[in-house]
Amino acid sequence: MNVVFLLIVLVAFVTAAWHQINRSPDDPDDPETTTPMAELSEAVVESAGGAVELAIGLIGVMTLFLGLMKVAEAGGMLTVLARLIRPLMTRLFPDVPPDHPAMGAMILNMSANALGLGNAATPFGIRAMQELDKLNPHKGTATNSMALFLAINTSSITLLPTGVIALRAASGSVEPAAILPSTLFATACATVAAVIAAKTYQRLSAVPAPDPVPHAIRGAEEVTADAAAEEQEQEPAMAEAAEASQTGYPVWVSYLFLAGLLSLIPLSIVYGRVIAPWIIPGLIVFFLLYGVIRGVRIYEVFVEGAKEGFQVAVRIIPYLVAILVAVGMLRASGAMEAMVHWIGGFTAQFGLPAEALPMALLRPLSGSGAYGVMASIINDPAVGPDSYTGMLVTTLQGSTETTFYVIAVYFGAVQIRRIRHTLAAALTADVVAVIAAVAVCLWLFA
Repeated sequence: MNVVFLLIVLVAFVTAAWHQINRSPDDPDDPETTTPMAELSEAVVESAGGAVELAIGLIGVMTLFLGLMKVAEAGGMLTVLARLIRPLMTRLFPDVPPDHPAMGAMILNMSANALGLGNAATPFGIRAMQELDKLNPHKGTATNSMALFLAINTSSITLLPTGVIALRAASGSVEPAAILPSTLFATACATVAAVIAAKTYQRLSAVPAPDPVPHAIRGAEEVTADAAAEEQEQEPAMAEAAEASQTGYPVWVSYLFLAGLLSLIPLSIVYGRVIAPWIIPGLIVFFLLYGVIRGVRIYEVFVEGAKEGFQVAVRIIPYLVAILVAVGMLRASGAMEAMVHWIGGFTAQFGLPAEALPMALLRPLSGSGAYGVMASIINDPAVGPDSYTGMLVTTLQGSTETTFYVIAVYFGAVQIRRIRHTLAAALTADVVAVIAAVAVCLWLFA
């Protein structure tokens, strides 16, 4: 991440400096005259402030969903989910014990992403990273499981791109949910690519993977006397959960559960717009009722989890400032525009028009920037939301993730500095998502 951060800043600075030196002289008496370097400086300040505002905006939703997740964990839901999906998850994450809380948190994160609930997925993902870090003996270095989880997270299969559908409807689309099949296809291809890339790159990584720490001894060097006493009190319950997970459900139950999840795909395509408004309220009611049925003191447990959500949201502010300032400089310097102009004519021959290229390039760097580009394209009367370009950019928005933001937030929450092959695997999935989106849109909408 050190190299990536420095490279983005240097490219932005050199580009702005070149524009500054070669610009035509302006009227010094014109108060509206703005130089490239002045624009770059303004972008730095605005991006830093925007990063803090974004983190503050995350506090509420992270507090809410981490509180709900604490209720689910106290009621044993994470153990149940981990046992249900154990056949798949144990193959993908062999270094994570099947009964570990990280398993349940990763499953909830992937489920939220599949439903297009990015705000809900973030707290679950951060919780998963925190639990995975407890298995990490070398703090600050990403494990293979962390890298794979981040790669899958940035390419997660999406059944309901709810935000994009809402924007298409607001833009006057005749069929706002028409991108459901194209988004599903592109994200499925990207997820498969993410898994293959992460598994391949981990063998080629120059930095060896830390040996996983057994669940029973995780973080022993950091445990205080009070925490050790608390863990000793919880030992019988942990042992019981571990024993239950080892027995697990019959294999046919797990595959039946996975088949049920797959059956949601056609339902989401047919009834996506009807289901979308019910998702977040339904999740809240479901978690709380589950806790009540399981005998959990839901209010006290919710508050306990919510406190952790507040602390995590504040902790990630420096990481957000770093990456968003770098991206803001890249856009303000004109480097992004130059890249589009340079390769736009080439990509247009393969179904990626120059109008949509900024979307593909900006999406891994800036979610808000990509969203703005998408909105401007589909609201342009010359393009519209139902044209090929409109379908493509909205499919891209629902098919790719803000990779640098996700890496900064998730790794920042556990102070990971050496990300190893994570970025390479995630960007590979992003490239595959763009290629798949172009291919399916050519087939369906061209």
